[in-house]
Amino acid sequence: MHKVLVTCPPMLGQFHKFVNRANELGLELVPAQTTQVLSEEELIELLPNYDGWIIGDDPASKAVFEAGKNGKLKAAVKWGIGVDNVDFNACKDLGIPIINTPNMFGGEVADVGMALMLGLARQTYFIDRGVRDGKWPKPAGLSVSGKHIGVVGFGDIGRSLVKRLSGFDVTVTVYDPGVEGDEGFDFVKRAEFPNGLEECDFLIFTCALNKHNYHMLNEQTLALMKPGAHVVNVARGPLIDEVALIQALESGHISSAALDVFEVEPLPMESPLRTMPQCIFGSHNGSNTIEGVDRATFKALDEIASFLHGK
Repeated sequence: MHKVLVTCPPMLGQFHKFVNRANELGLELVPAQTTQVLSEEELIELLPNYDGWIIGDDPASKAVFEAGKNGKLKAAVKWGIGVDNVDFNACKDLGIPIINTPNMFGGEVADVGMALMLGLARQTYFIDRGVRDGKWPKPAGLSVSGKHIGVVGFGDIGRSLVKRLSGFDVTVTVYDPGVEGDEGFDFVKRAEFPNGLEECDFLIFTCALNKHNYHMLNEQTLALMKPGAHVVNVARGPLIDEVALIQALESGHISSAALDVFEVEPLPMESPLRTMPQCIFGSHNGSNTIEGVDRATFKALDEIASFLHGK
C-alpha cells in the first residue's frame, strides 16, 4: 500500500469519500492539517515520509521535491488546473513523474465568476450585510444588459464564462494570446491586452498565472480602465497588483472588486481590502463543488496510482 499525502483543501473537505476508492487502487491517503497551504519548511519535513503527493496550492518548489526524493517520494499529482506553484522542471530533473488535472471544473469556476459579477452589479452582498445589521438598504444597482465585459483568458474557464454571458445581451472582449478566434461566440471580439480596457464596464480574470502576466493589472493598466469600472478575479491573485488596485478603489476610479483569490492567502488581517464594503471576497474556493471535487479527485487518484504502480 503506497502512502499518499493530500494537501488539497477541496479534497480534504470531502476526504472520507475518497478513502475506499484509494484503497482499491493500492493507496493509503493521509490528510494534511491545513486550511490553505503548508509552508515550504513543513513540506520539507513531511514529504520524505510519503510515496506520493496530491498537491494543492502549496509551494511545490525544487527544495521540497529534493527533500521528497531523498526520502520515499516517487510521484506527484497537482490537483486542479493551476500549476504556477509547482516546479515541473525540478520534477523532470529529479525523475519524479507529475501531472495536473486540467479541464475538470471550468463551469464551476465560471459560475462563481458570474455570481461575483452580478453581486457587484446589483450590490446583493452589500444589501445582505445591511439587512443582517438591522438596516434596510436599497442601493441602485447596474443593469447588466448592454454592458461591455472584458474576459482575460479563453481556456476552459473563460469559454465557460463567455457561454454563460451569451444570455445577458452584453458585448465581450476576450484577451488571450494563446487562443485564436471567437470559439463560435459571435458577440465576442478579440484584443491584445490592454487595448480596449477603456470600454470595459467589468473586467474578469479567468486565466492561468505565468511569468508573462504577473501583475498584468497594475497602476498603468488600471489607469486605462473606464472610470467606475469593476474588477472580478477567479483565477490567480498575483495577476493583479493589489497595492495598485487598493489605490484605484480608494480613489473611486475602480468602483468595486470581487476577488476569490489574493496575492497572499489567506488575506492578511491588516489588508486595507477588508475595510472596503464595496468589495466581495472569496476564499479561493471557485472550483469547490461536490461534483467538481469528485471529478478532479478521481482523476488525481487514477493518475497517482498509475505512476506508483509503474503503469
